[in-house]
Amino acid sequence: MIRFVTIFLISISLISCRPETFTPKPRGYARTEFPSHQYRSFNEQTFPYSFEYPVYARVITDTLFFGQKPENPYWLNIDFPTLGGTIYLSYKPINAQQPLENLIEDAHEMSFMAHSKRADYIGDAVFQFRDRNVYGILYEVGGNAASAHQFVVTDSVKHFVRGALYFDVTPNADSLKPVNDFLKHDILHLLETLRWKN
Repeated sequence: MIRFVTIFLISISLISCRPETFTPKPRGYARTEFPSHQYRSFNEQTFPYSFEYPVYARVITDTLFFGQKPENPYWLNIDFPTLGGTIYLSYKPINAQQPLENLIEDAHEMSFMAHSKRADYIGDAVFQFRDRNVYGILYEVGGNAASAHQFVVTDSVKHFVRGALYFDVTPNADSLKPVNDFLKHDILHLLETLRWKN
């Protein structure tokens, strides 16, 4: 009986000490729950343009700084606090000091030169809404670039707006793809509803 118990215990210890094969799990990303696309109007009286933006975003404007007007009073940030991203809008009036050609060239350089090292590709799509004098280019940047979506929009006479979507994290095309795709819909809606006031 002692021999049987000894053999049984040795057998159990040998079986339990077998090395297991380890299979690493593939890297995954946290799932993001997206709200439904609903919009409200941004139509500040003093601004030269208006548009619609998502209800799950907030518009942050430059405020007075020690009683002084901000240097660029028509620049805006459309912040998405639950998604960790921001669309930065910069407005420039077209005039003799800032002709349209220079503004477009600057925006083109910012889209291509700044992202070409990290981007897999940079595509551009021209759009126009002639009934509202809204013309522009939407840039889509592939790969681990800092900004996947950028755009310029103008009436070609008085107004010029540049926009870019950035996130508060290190760029990773795979993990940011769902959020980039979701916010592209909101960028397109912003462009479709943008109107000049004069």
